[in-house]
Parts: sequence; C-alpha cells; structure tokens
Amino acid sequence: MPGGSSSGSAAAVAAGLVPAALGTDTGGSIRQPAAHCGVVGVKPTYGRVSRWGVIAYASSLDQVGPFARNVEDAALVLGAICGHDPNDSTSHAEAVPDFAAALTGDIKGLRVGVPREYFTDGLDPAIERAVRGAADKARDLGAEVVEISLPHTKYAVATYYVVATAECSSNLARYDGVRYGLREQASDLAGMYTRTRSAGFGDEVRRRILLGVFALSAGYYDAYYGRASQVRTLIGRDFENAFEKVDVIFAPTAPETAFKLGERTDDPLKMYLSDILTIPVNLAGLPGLSMPCGTDDGGLPIGLQVIGRPMDEATLLRAAHAMEAALPPAPRPKLGGE
Repeated sequence: MPGGSSSGSAAAVAAGLVPAALGTDTGGSIRQPAAHCGVVGVKPTYGRVSRWGVIAYASSLDQVGPFARNVEDAALVLGAICGHDPNDSTSHAEAVPDFAAALTGDIKGLRVGVPREYFTDGLDPAIERAVRGAADKARDLGAEVVEISLPHTKYAVATYYVVATAECSSNLARYDGVRYGLREQASDLAGMYTRTRSAGFGDEVRRRILLGVFALSAGYYDAYYGRASQVRTLIGRDFENAFEKVDVIFAPTAPETAFKLGERTDDPLKMYLSDILTIPVNLAGLPGLSMPCGTDDGGLPIGLQVIGRPMDEATLLRAAHAMEAALPPAPRPKLGGE
C-alpha cells in the first residue's frame, strides 16, 4: 500500500506520471505516503499555505503541501503555493522566502537533534539503522548531532484522535444532503439525512465522526477534548524547548515500511499507530519533511523525517537537500526513456 490519504499523489510522483503533486497532511498524510513511496513530501508550517477549497477534516491540523521526486522540486513548488490568502483566516501574511536559494548544500555548524522517544520498541530495526546512519552522515558533513527528549510524544496518538475526530464530526456535519453534495431520496427529512450520510461516508469516516461526537458530547467534553487540548499544548512546548538547543530534528517518518494492501483493515487501532511519529508535528503546527534515506531488507523505501522551527522551511529544506546528496537514492520504477 502506498500510504495514507494523500497516497495517490505520492504514487503518481513515484511512478513518474507527474513531476510534482499536492496533498493534505492532518496527521502525516503527506509524509507517511512519501516515505512509503520513496519520494519527498513537505508538510509546511500551519498557515503557510492556504486551505481555501480543501474539504476540511480537522481544521486546526490540516495543511497543504507538495510531493516531488527531489528536494529542489519540492522547494520550487512550495514557494509557488505559499502566501497569504484573504479567503483563509488562518493563512500567514509573512513574506515567502526563496526556498530554492536556501539549498546551498552546506550544513556545517547546523545543530541536529535526534529524539530518543522516536526510537521505540515497535520501530523496524532497519528503519532505526537508516535514520541513525543519516544522522551520522550529517555529522560527517559538519553538523552537530545531539540527542534530545520530547517527553510527551507517548500521548500524541491519543491526543490527536480526540482532537481530530472532534473537529471531523463538526466539519462533516455540513454534508447532510441539503446544501450541497450527495442527496439520497427518502419519505421524510430524518430519513433523507440518514440515507445520505450512510451512503456518502465509508466505514472509517463514520467511525471517526462517531468518536468525535462522543468526545464532544455533554459530560465528556472536559474529560476528553478539554484534556486533549491541554496535552497538545505540552507537546508543542516540548518542541519549543528542543528548538532552543537544535536547528532541525531528524527522526523516522514511520515505524515500518509499506505493508500489504488490506493487511490492516481489520485492525483500525494498529493502522492508526502508523502515524505515531508524524502526528506530533501537526499538533505543534510545525513544518516537517520526509525524504528517502535507504531501504529495508525487502528493498522497500525508508523515510527520514526532518522537522523544523515554525515558519523556517528554508532551514528544513537546506538540511534535506544536503542529506539528499549524501544518502543513497530511493528505488524507483524505470520510466520511459530511462
């Protein structure tokens, strides 16, 4: 399988059907497919790119970003899509830097953090070797590599699935068959609502809507959504403390390489854990990037996740570009003329 919800874009880029494509990243849906498909995927700082026209899933987490076959192409596309949009009240008004100009290939003196909490027991040993090897390469290029701690990482998945499903249940309430979209016929209004939403939403979407409705229901709001919002603040504070010591963070993108189609459909919880290493970046609103950094024993691509400070995509891309030149390229299908 090619990854999460933006995997069609990642697969199209990997197959050479297009030079670049866009995706949306709510909890890793750009970076995880990029890792599984062996391409570059960038999730910008929250608000860097307008979300106008995007069907909202979780409004405080969603962000649009590019896929490309290399870091330079990703930087060029990112520069084209960034900027303030009066139609999106969350979009930043800050000037967009020349991301391509930041790709100097030089990371001497850059401080690279490696979070110990991202190397858990469930991490594929081949992924740990590849990511730690990438950190060693960065050290060879003149960067300073230090171990850091992000102590609230273990709460990220639970926090995310409360926040995201709560926002999802609110955002998708508008798809009721009245104002726009699919409409199923019925003899009364309640029946039309029920038939429309049953036909229009698949099992996974319905599951997330129900979880969100429960989290926001009377008597449970403070216990679930309220506490999740507090933990989200703590996760953001972990990154703030880390970035007082380092310029970028290197971590695995996913705990394992691509698994077989249908392998997780009977175990949603295990499927949700596939995003355990990307979710904290969305909760903190930070920029993140996934790039190829090797292969597992079966030849499947491994993703290196590079995380940066808010609004500092330039340093993020600079570090990734230097690593791209130092690391082995991802395996890709042969394209016409190659």
